[in-house]
This record gives sequence, structure tokens and C-alpha cells, in this order.
Amino acid sequence: MKNKIFYLLAGLMSVACAPNEITYEQCETYTLIHQTKGPDLGYVSAPILTIDGYAFKDLDRDGELDIYEDWRRSDEERAEDLASKLPVERICGLMLYSSAVNPMVPELNAKHEKYIREDYIRHMLVASIKDAWTGASWSNNVQALCEAEPFGIPSNNSTDPRNYTNGKANTSAYQHEPDGEFNPDAASSISKWPREVGMAATFDPEITRVHGEIVSAEYRALGITTALSPQADLSTDPRWRRFYGTFSEDPALNRDIVREYCDAFQSTPGSKDGWGNQSVNCMVKHWPGGGTGESGRDAHFGIGKYAVYPGNNFNEHLIPFVEGAFALKGGTRQASAVMPYYTISYGQSPDGENVANGFSRYIVQDLLRDKYGYEGVVCTDWGIVGTYEKVYQHSGKPWGVETLSPAQKRLKCFEAGVDQLGGAAENEISIEAYRLWADKYGEESARERFELSARRILLNIFRVGNFENPYVSPYYAAATVGCRDFVAAGYDAQVKSIVMVKNHNSTLPAATRAKVYQPLRKVAPALTHWQKLVPAYEEYPFSAELLGQYFDIVDTPEEADFALVSIKCPIGHWGYIMPDAEYPDGHYQPISLQWGPYTAEYARERSIAGGDPTEASDNRSYKGYTEKSFNEGDMHLVLDTKKAMGDKPVVVVVATDRPFVPAEIEPSCDAILLSFGVSNNALLDIISGKFEPSGLLPLQLPADMKTVEEQCEDVPRDMVCYRDADGNLYDFAFGLNWSGVIDDSRVKKYR
Repeated sequence: MKNKIFYLLAGLMSVACAPNEITYEQCETYTLIHQTKGPDLGYVSAPILTIDGYAFKDLDRDGELDIYEDWRRSDEERAEDLASKLPVERICGLMLYSSAVNPMVPELNAKHEKYIREDYIRHMLVASIKDAWTGASWSNNVQALCEAEPFGIPSNNSTDPRNYTNGKANTSAYQHEPDGEFNPDAASSISKWPREVGMAATFDPEITRVHGEIVSAEYRALGITTALSPQADLSTDPRWRRFYGTFSEDPALNRDIVREYCDAFQSTPGSKDGWGNQSVNCMVKHWPGGGTGESGRDAHFGIGKYAVYPGNNFNEHLIPFVEGAFALKGGTRQASAVMPYYTISYGQSPDGENVANGFSRYIVQDLLRDKYGYEGVVCTDWGIVGTYEKVYQHSGKPWGVETLSPAQKRLKCFEAGVDQLGGAAENEISIEAYRLWADKYGEESARERFELSARRILLNIFRVGNFENPYVSPYYAAATVGCRDFVAAGYDAQVKSIVMVKNHNSTLPAATRAKVYQPLRKVAPALTHWQKLVPAYEEYPFSAELLGQYFDIVDTPEEADFALVSIKCPIGHWGYIMPDAEYPDGHYQPISLQWGPYTAEYARERSIAGGDPTEASDNRSYKGYTEKSFNEGDMHLVLDTKKAMGDKPVVVVVATDRPFVPAEIEPSCDAILLSFGVSNNALLDIISGKFEPSGLLPLQLPADMKTVEEQCEDVPRDMVCYRDADGNLYDFAFGLNWSGVIDDSRVKKYR
């Protein structure tokens, strides 16, 4: 044993005394420096300093090694040093977050260059990408331009969630061979997973951890280092249009999933503090919870600006943040950024101020920072410092401060404790806000306050290693993003997210090569949430090519063994009818969760909150008004198909983005599957029996609209649930497998 210790110590001393070996690798458009005792350095134009045998990037080109350029220093020291050096206009640029950019070619356009060179923006929101190669190449061009600028601050590229099918078939990405095996040659553009509420339907936070590990690897390959996610809101109002993006209305399930999500995205294996070149910052949203908009209306529009708490349940909405995103098990400890929601948390501020969360000092400074000890970046939701004209128009969202000037709005955010303005450019307005602060509180106070935000923002760029190497290989990106193993893992999650709520007389699984009839789905013209008209169209939701891999397709109900009907949950207006000939001023409208016409008999006589500079009344009640869904035809499609099939079974798939009232269709269905943004392949693998359903309801399906109107916007799981013809109650955590009602450890833990 003594000799083993001697040789071990001798070996360690030999390694410690060995010189740092430096080698150079020429990549596509950049150079990599490899060091045996230091990090890889990626550069295009920055001079390289060699000090004590180590290589460093001279990002400010002054011929000296600054603290922020010294990778041996802590991230905190480096961020503090750089923030202290930056002129005010560059700090103000750091405090901006670009609107969406779409890298369809590798080259930058004039808009991108203006962001970097004139507004000093270093945070890009990446939207549509042509492909992985293009995305990586574009990112490299962004980083090269940033490197050439004074101080060489790299870009912290970000994205909204992008790994979802949104219910599309994606047969090219999930093609099966005739023997049922996965085809590895059918590559996906990126791994595809169920939507967030579908992830919750697995009731397995470990699946979310796998999701985070894979998706963060794809992001890093694309040059993306911040995820504008997860959406930790409790979706306690079933009418909210963003229900699909949440991890359910249940605090415990949501908390556990959010924690795993952030840990997986942010952690670099082997790092002493969790951070490193495999980490992706998480911007958790939307503090203090966005799921309580009055009557389910959404705050992207003035009609939904108020979040209400009739159940006095504000604090429960903080659980996924405080006990989830801010209580990580890994070394990174907290989600590195937080986004407040657009809403006014009505009646919650002790001083009586009713302004949007991003303008509220109580919500950001007093609650988030002082009470709950949050240390990271606070970035507003997109466009809150913009302007708008009408409550039903999609434009700026300065709720509660509509009459302030552009610079005053930004000042109000900074006074609240906000660090960054989402979707904002025009740096000269932020510089004006800085001067307003200096006039109000003094120049020293202004510099101290803005430098504090700069330190927080820069820390998130240092932690992920971008100052050392922000460049990525397009070859690696093309090979990694959407690779077979990643796509297979996403597909596995899709299958596990599908919920079967009805299976009368063991209708499913359907027999192999059974004869299937699929009726034509006719969709009426509809308005999107963004008030854009979608023309009428017709479709067979399951393509003949795909459906024919599982069953024999027939043209009539008479020939069929069973019918397969695919519909969407009710789609209607979003709480408001825009001005028209009948209603010249427009009016508030119920949000219905049923397909057939609904008249709001049980709505409030007077709204809890209301008022807007563009409105004459502060009462937003819609009692007595009737809503008609755009896709009422989906209900009739089910009823008509059952009538045509007679005693033969009808299997119905409901693409579900929020709860709905099953009463209109359930009696005509022999089997019902709920899909939460999954591919048609996954659905057919369940229907055919290739896999057994295991998903559980991450929501309640209400008995009727009366219970929807009477539930409290801020209270989870408070509706009377629908009970079907087989006696099953469609409540949270309910689901069926081939044997019947699922009652496993997941149900016992979260029910």
C-alpha cells in the first residue's frame, strides 16, 4: 500500500509539473486553440496572449491580460471587471434583448448587424432556422462580428422551445419500416417531443430530465446558450390559451418537472459548480405565474391584462419557481434568468399599485429578489415597453403604464429591478432612461444600478464558456441535431404522453390490418389568436401513406371494421369580438370549451378587474353573450361518423391544447385518445397495440361550462369533472391502459 501511494503521488507531481501544451486547429471559419491545462479558445480576429505558458484571448486588444480575459479567474470576478469597464451606452445595449431573428442563410443581414454594432445588443432570439448547418454557420458569423467589436463580448443566442411536432405527422422523421422497426435514415430536423403539457402527462419528471439533456445538446450544437423556458406557470384557468405550454395546473407535478428541466439544461457534467461549455441558461417564465388571467383571457392583448385571484391563492403559484426553478439539486442552484408575465397581478401589491409585473417593484424587487433571494437576471416579456392603440390589437403591452413616454417606461422597469427588456432595441431610448435615473437619483446611483444589471447579464455569458469559445462546428451540428438517438428518445416520450380516457368493450388495440374508415375533416374559416384569418380547408388528418402501414384503408363505413376520427379541441374567439357591423365598439366574449354554441348564463355580472385608457367602461363582463366555436364541425364529424358506423366502433383522437367539455362527443365514441402535440405515428403505434397507453390526465375535463365559469382562476383542480358512460371520472391523474384504470406509483404520488 505504501508503494502504491508513493507512485500515485509521483505521478501527480509529474502531471503537475508538465508544461501546458498548446496546439492550433483551423476550423471552417475560425481557429481553435487546444490547451492541455486550460480551456479551448475559439477565435477569428482577437489577438492571442501567451502568459506563463497559457493562452488567452485579448478581447479588448490592449496588449494586456485583463481580469475578464483571464479564464483562471472566477466567473463572478470576470463579470464584475468587465462591467466596470463598459461605457454606459454598451451597458444599456446589454440590457436589450432582440426581437426574433430568422437565420435562413448563414450571412447576417442589416437588421442583425444593426443590433450588434449600433444598439450593442448581445442577446439574440433565434426563431426559424433553415437547418442545423445554417444555424451553426449563422451563429459563428454573429460571434465573429461580436468578437471584432470593442471589448469582444460574445452573443448569448437564445430560443423559445423548438423541439415540438405541434401535432403534425412528421412521417419523414418517424418513418417505420414494414417490420415496424425505426428507420434511422429518416432523419429529423431536430428531436421532436410532446408539448409541455404532454410531458406532464407522462407524470415522470425523469423523462423531462432526458429531454433537457438532449435538447440542450442540440441547442449548444446550434450555438444557442439560453433557453427561454421552461414555462412554470400553473395553468389554473382551463380557458387560458397557453395551457399547452405549461406542466399542468398541479403545483407538485409542475414543481418536480421544472426542477428536472432546469437542472438538465444548465448542468455540465464534471463541473465543480455545474456550469460549463455544455450548459444552457434557463429563463424560467412567467413570474409570479401567468395562468390566472380573468376569464382565461391572455395578456398578449389588453383584453387580458389582468390576472385575478378570487380564491386568494397567489402564493401557490410561486411553488414551481421557489421550490422548483430556484431550488435545483445540481450545482447551478437556480435558473439563471426569470421572465415576469405581461399581466397585472391585480390587487397583490401592498401599496395598491396595479401595473404589469415587469413594471412592479413589489413583484420583482420586494418579492422575487428580497423575499425569495433570487440572484439571476430578470428579463421582461417581449414588447412591454412598446406602444399600443386598442385592447384587441397585438402590439406593445405596457399594461398599467400606457401613458408614459418610451424612456419613462424603461425607467419604470429598471426601478422595479428588471435587468433586460425583452424584444426591445433602439438603445438611444435606454440611454435616455439612464439619464432620467441620473436626474432623479444622481449619476453615481445610475452607474451603480446599471452596472449591477451588467454584472448579472455578463455572468450568464461567462458561465457557459462563450468568452473562451463561442464557435460551433456546422459539421457537428448537422450530425448531432436530430440524430437517431435523440429522435428516438423524443418519440418514446411522445408515446408515453398519450392519454386514453375511454376504451369501451376493449375497442383498442385494433387488430393488425383491420379495415379502417377515416372521414374527411372539413374545417371552417377561423381567426387565429393573432387575428389572422385561416381560410376553410379539408384534410384527412392521417395520411394514406402512414395509415396504410398499420391498417387497410376503406372508403365507406360499410366496409370498415372501425372508424378513426381525428379532431381538435374547441377553437373559438379569445375573449373578445372585434368591432363589426353588429357591434361597432366590439365586446367581451366568453371563451368556450365546448364545440356547440355556448351562452354565458353563469358568468360574473361584473368583472373582478377592468379598465384601460382606450375603454369607456371598466366592467369586462360577457354575461349573456353567445360563443360559437370555429370548429363546431369536429363535433358533428364524430356524431355523424358514429351514426354511419352503427354498432361498429369509433375511435376518436382529440388534439388537446387545453381542457374541453367531453359531453358533446363522448357518448358517440367507443375509444378516446388525447394527444398533446405528438406525431401521428405515435398515435397509430398506440391504436395498433405496438405500445400500451400509459399517460395520465395532466388536467381536468369539466362536466360542463357552468363549472368552468364557477371555478376560480387561481385555484387548481377545482372543477366538477365529466363522468363517462363507463363510469370513469375524467379527473387529474386519470388514464387507462389495456387492463383498465391506471393506479400506479405516479397516481399515488400526484393524485
